[in-house]
Amino acid sequence: MAAVVLRSCRKGLSHILKNGGVATILPKTLRGVRQKSYVQYVTRPELPKLAYRRVKGKSPGVVFLPGYGSNMNGLKAEALEEFCRSLGHSYLRFDYTGHGLSEGVFTDGTIGTWKKDVLFVLDELAEGPQIMVGSSMGSWLMLLAAIARPEKTAALVGISTAADHVVTAFKSMSLELRKEIEEKGVLTMPSKHREEGAYTFTMDFLKEAENHCVLQSPIPITCPVRLIHGLKDDDAPWHISMQVAQRVLSPDVDVILRRHGQHRMAEKDDIKLMVYTIDDLIDKLTTLV
Repeated sequence: MAAVVLRSCRKGLSHILKNGGVATILPKTLRGVRQKSYVQYVTRPELPKLAYRRVKGKSPGVVFLPGYGSNMNGLKAEALEEFCRSLGHSYLRFDYTGHGLSEGVFTDGTIGTWKKDVLFVLDELAEGPQIMVGSSMGSWLMLLAAIARPEKTAALVGISTAADHVVTAFKSMSLELRKEIEEKGVLTMPSKHREEGAYTFTMDFLKEAENHCVLQSPIPITCPVRLIHGLKDDDAPWHISMQVAQRVLSPDVDVILRRHGQHRMAEKDDIKLMVYTIDDLIDKLTTLV
């Protein structure tokens, strides 16, 4: 069973907190005016351009992977940029194909499509091993990328991990309900975090996603892994993080549960916990070097 643990802050973060508190690493929606990276675009042969923001700095760098239908301008993504900038570490965030400012049609996207986006970003935009931070579906893509690019993966931080979730949810339904969904061609999953009130997935999306499921067997990942999940997550249950922790081969896996945490994990204390966790990993990785 994975441990539930947080270690002490390193000196860099402690200094930040003493000189203005965690507000100094939170985005302007949670505090005041701040400096910001600018949007850039990377071109790929015969594929849509990807929009990204990058801060250059020390290694290990941090790469943020947003959730399904989300983008690189969320609270967690922006707070991480402030944090990485304050410590002088590199940071990269981007929009998947069909998301945010990137080109492409959202409804044409698949888990495979977005996995390729992540691998391209790791190969072409990120320098050296990275701490990948994935939110919801981004954590699923994070695991897939770590399996495919172990040499570019220094550590993983999953937030509200939703690995395999849409496939598992469909398969757990009654045979009668599955047949009804197959006839309609669309699976609808209620969510209070969507403007539409639900996530909608086509059967083609579900069938393609099955090719990328990771929870049926041991997950060949050996780097440090941290999984943060809210016990009140109604979109992706916290036991998914426990399943991931039990299946990864890494000997260094911690699961951190937030008693009142919800799916987005975007409250001030949620973001502080995320930052503390990444800060601890940076300290661990640089100490090992």
